[in-house]
Amino acid sequence: MNNELLTFSLTVFTGFFAIMNPIANTPIFLGLVQNLDKQSKKHIAKLASITAFIIVAAFVIMGKYIFELFGITIPAFKITGGILVFYVGFEMLLSKKSQIHSQEETEADDSIAISPLAIPILAGPGTIVTAMNNVTNANYLHIGIVISIFGLMILLTYWAFSLSDVIVKKLGNNLITVLGKLMGLILAIMGSGMIIEGIKLAFNLA
Repeated sequence: MNNELLTFSLTVFTGFFAIMNPIANTPIFLGLVQNLDKQSKKHIAKLASITAFIIVAAFVIMGKYIFELFGITIPAFKITGGILVFYVGFEMLLSKKSQIHSQEETEADDSIAISPLAIPILAGPGTIVTAMNNVTNANYLHIGIVISIFGLMILLTYWAFSLSDVIVKKLGNNLITVLGKLMGLILAIMGSGMIIEGIKLAFNLA
């Protein structure tokens, strides 16, 4: 049982890290808040992190009710979600800025903490799909693990955003780009796995 929980936790962490990628998102954060002072940057990072956590946690807790309300089947969700996650990963591999994670030019004020930082950069469709995919048939313990690990990812993201100037200066844009491509590969593989799992469920394949 402990091995199963450890494997589940590592899978959830890997999925969230790949889709959110605090290091790769740091230059995006810097670009949005470049004209602000240090205190304002931390304030926006904190507000964006808290907002993203609330959004994803709500989807995780209410996922089953959302499925019932809209008549969504688990196989359909896994296939559609897998396509979405694969698409995000594929764009990252091609060095394109994913349309799902992209942002328009925005004035640097509190509103950017909600959009585009919280939605869709941190709590975008890919993140929500990744979270809900792990709780489609889960018990309360698994749901608690998913929310806890997402909380850890949000904390890591907040730290990365708060130290964004230092991180970009130390790592450089080239290394950050390489990390982004690796995360893109992981996402594409995970998306393919979700599609295969969804097809198996839909057609009752072993």
